[in-house]
Amino acid sequence: MGKPSTSKLGTHVGELARKARLRAGLTQADVAERMGLATEVYGRLERGLMLPSVPSLRRLCVVLRIPSDVLLGINSGEVASWVVESSPPEYDESPELRRLMRTLRKLDASQLKLIALVTAALQRGGR
Repeated sequence: MGKPSTSKLGTHVGELARKARLRAGLTQADVAERMGLATEVYGRLERGLMLPSVPSLRRLCVVLRIPSDVLLGINSGEVASWVVESSPPEYDESPELRRLMRTLRKLDASQLKLIALVTAALQRGGR
């Protein structure tokens, strides 16, 4: 299973897994056994406290007979709320700015200081 998570995605996956399990007439122990997990671990998944690993997600989909895109909330052509709300702000930036940021992250402290001085000079000169 994945790292503990209290994210909206974890809550979403857990809620849909629970609904699918109940529709199938299965207990948490039934699903956990079929997935090869401890019942307690599966219970944490349903409560949204952890996300499944990719192999566990696949087994969950097979056991509950639910497509992964439905479980992840990406089946309707709409962007799920957890995707929008968890998208890093840099996704909204221009490609040039993202490229520059990747380059800056590779610089050491003295190189960054020099870039800061050049930037300050450019700002003063542009006014």
